[in-house]
Amino acid sequence: VQLQASGGGLVQPGGSLRLSCAASGSIFSIKIMGWYRQAPGKQRELVATITSGGSTNYAGSVKGRFTISRDNAKNTVYLQMNSLKPEDTAVYYCNALIGASLKGYWGQGTQVTVSS
Repeated sequence: VQLQASGGGLVQPGGSLRLSCAASGSIFSIKIMGWYRQAPGKQRELVATITSGGSTNYAGSVKGRFTISRDNAKNTVYLQMNSLKPEDTAVYYCNALIGASLKGYWGQGTQVTVSS
């Protein structure tokens, strides 16, 4: 299973970005997809997750600004990020939990930099 993330970049404070992550390979059932981020010198933290049924969960720091969505037919998860702040700067990783055993897979990460 491979996860390919894209959509990162440099944006000014208050701006928006949309991240995408497509899963490919021997996929039977993706239960949960999500986004995590890791800033320099900090631990990786959860940003948002979404189940196959569409239930979502957000970190408090992004609630109301970020929206996670997924296209089950395309095995793709999206993260719409609005009202970006400098503290959102990090490498963003997508994650997928697959099958009944919820085996986890990670994408390669995409850099998001919020700076004027």
